[in-house]
Amino acid sequence: MATGDEVLVVFRAADAYISPQWYPSKHEFHKQVPTWNYLVAHAYGRITVHDDERYVRRNVARLTHRHEATQPVPWKMGDAPRDFIAAMVKAIVGLEIEITRLVGKAKLSQNKEARDIHNAGEMLIAQGDRRVGQAMLAATTRKSERG
Repeated sequence: MATGDEVLVVFRAADAYISPQWYPSKHEFHKQVPTWNYLVAHAYGRITVHDDERYVRRNVARLTHRHEATQPVPWKMGDAPRDFIAAMVKAIVGLEIEITRLVGKAKLSQNKEARDIHNAGEMLIAQGDRRVGQAMLAATTRKSERG
């Protein structure tokens, strides 16, 4: 890939396996199969490749500062030997994407009956998968509101 190329970056927010056993309609009609539900964002844009040391070093320092800020004793690049950091920085290629289009996608069993979506969402939450489960419950509410 080279600077100026069109790219697609997929950011995965959450995903979960859905058992057909969780759909009440399966027990009546026996016409359900397993599936996988998910929440993602697709970012389309043009890429700029940064392999120069100053750019990489500056951005690694910024990211480190941001993510270490909550630590009792924040780590900083100066805590490691200079030659070690120099080797690490040389091994990193910075990528910058100018986003031209951003699309959110959610597969939450929308093609199912509201009761099936609701029950599967409840089952996910009971298993500890709150993100997809709560999104499914919200989809149930929207589906019920539309009639």
